[in-house]
Amino acid sequence: MQDFLAKLPFGPWREAGPIVSVLRLTGVIGQLGPLRHGLTLAGSAPLIERAFALKKQAAVALIVNSPGGSPVQSALIAKRIRDLATEKNVPVFAFCEDAAASGGYWLACAADEIWADESSILGSIGVVSSGFGAHEFIQRHGIERRLYTAGDKKVLLDPFAPEREDGVAHLKAIQTDIHDAFKAMVRDRRGGRLNAPDEVLFSGAFWAGRKALEMGLIDGIGDLRTILRGRFGEKVRLRVVQEDRRWFRRVGLRVGAPALDSALDSLASELPGAALAAVEERALWSRYGL
Repeated sequence: MQDFLAKLPFGPWREAGPIVSVLRLTGVIGQLGPLRHGLTLAGSAPLIERAFALKKQAAVALIVNSPGGSPVQSALIAKRIRDLATEKNVPVFAFCEDAAASGGYWLACAADEIWADESSILGSIGVVSSGFGAHEFIQRHGIERRLYTAGDKKVLLDPFAPEREDGVAHLKAIQTDIHDAFKAMVRDRRGGRLNAPDEVLFSGAFWAGRKALEMGLIDGIGDLRTILRGRFGEKVRLRVVQEDRRWFRRVGLRVGAPALDSALDSLASELPGAALAAVEERALWSRYGL
């Protein structure tokens, strides 16, 4: 209804002032599980489309608050935003909250301008992979590892076997390819605004707002409401684009006891995976002291 009234050329519903659609990109990037939804293109595409759908709007604003995650989903979401911004000829502003780090900064680079708070964490332009090694533990407890493959490199990073040099080299080569794509994205979007050596910018380090501004990673310190009012006037209208967060809608329940029982059974079976996803999500935020 709000979108419909905003399009009317007359009447008391038509307020003066330009419209800016606001899209929130929050959380870990990538699929976390059925009960904890991370940022993915599949989940974000309908909201991105809606953000750019309104004709004659002044801009689209992204609120970014993410510690990163999947580089593939980061690239896909950022590309969809850029494609629509070009197609609709609409400027895009990014406003960073607690963090726009790693893949979160990749998302912020989809904007034409990036703004942040003095205490926002920004950067972390690097690639990380993690795992564990339990081969000594299982040997100590008399557990025999049995693994059969066709292809000598089918299992290079088995956590239950000693680390293989060729496995580590293969992983590092993949990381280098992903890092190169990340660096190319930042160079393309930030261009001449970058003001620090590559070995510093692309080291994987992260910084707070003021230092990020000095290095050209962002365009200024400020919040969404203040910056947009300064840019488009006091009468600017913020049109928030968001999904339906009602639980019954999300799980797709139907009226009736059998459907409810089925949904609750499904919920119970998904709880262990959701707990593990929550731990992994917490670990991502903890990398930046958040």
